[in-house]
Amino acid sequence: MSDVTRLPLALVLLVISPLLVAFELMFQMLYIGPVPVPLGTVIVVVSLPWLIHTTATEILPTPAGAAAPLVVWFAAVLVLGFFGPGGDLLLPVNWESLLLLVAGAVTGVVSFRRALDRLADGRNDRRVTR
Repeated sequence: MSDVTRLPLALVLLVISPLLVAFELMFQMLYIGPVPVPLGTVIVVVSLPWLIHTTATEILPTPAGAAAPLVVWFAAVLVLGFFGPGGDLLLPVNWESLLLLVAGAVTGVVSFRRALDRLADGRNDRRVTR
């Protein structure tokens, strides 16, 4: 992929990350009847590793590129969670919020570490050498 197309794709992925955080926060406090169903945790467990892997293998194959989605995710969770739209607190102090933060941190760090190992080995899943 040429350098001309990498920057717009990197920006798109970094815009997707806060949008996913908004969806995660919206669906984290979901209840079906009296039963809490933290669907935002499922979204973060699936989407954050995909963002990190895609950025590190396709867009910016550097350690900073691998860290960018994770850093943007944490910043978006803090900004949207504690200073939400209209001053709303979208990340209240309860176990569902802790579950979202822990799941995002663990999956993000594990995915980041795998991306770093992949970069250190010099192998890239999508790159074909001839």
